Order: sequence, then C-alpha cells, then structure tokens
Amino acid sequence: MYGNTKERCEILAEYLVENNATVRGVAQRFSVSKSTVHKDITIRLKSVNPTLYTSVKGVLEKNKSERHLRGGEATRVKYLKKKNISFIL
Repeated sequence: MYGNTKERCEILAEYLVENNATVRGVAQRFSVSKSTVHKDITIRLKSVNPTLYTSVKGVLEKNKSERHLRGGEATRVKYLKKKNISFIL
C-alpha cells in the first residue's frame, strides 16, 4: 500500500476515526489485510501518534461492544432471505 509504515498507520487510523469504521471496513477500503490494519492501529500507532491512538482505541472498544449485535443482525437477515427464497419456490 504505502512504503512508509508510519504514514500508513496514520492514514488508516484517521480513516477509522473519521468514518467510525471497523477494522474489516478499513482493510477493504485500502486493500490491505485485516491483520495489517490491526497491527498498524494497535501496536505501531501507539509510538507514532499517541493522541490519534487514544481516539482509535475508543472506536475499537465501541466496535467490540457492538459486535454481538452486528453478528445477530447478519444471522437474522440471512435467515429472512432464506425464508423468502423458499416462499418463491
């Protein structure tokens, strides 16, 4: 993606905070792996930009507290689609 790791850390972190995105969303947007995004914004960013790291930490904690809701909603939608398809057939 970017040659400079420090620059990449800040770009990924700024996008995450500005868009209130998930690690998966950031990874998709910048065409990098989730592992790269996670390592950049949790480990590397701490030494590069501590202020931005604090903001990122808040977004990640919020995402973690909501993940069971997102998973449940995804399952609900999956089975609603499955049910609608069976009615059509």
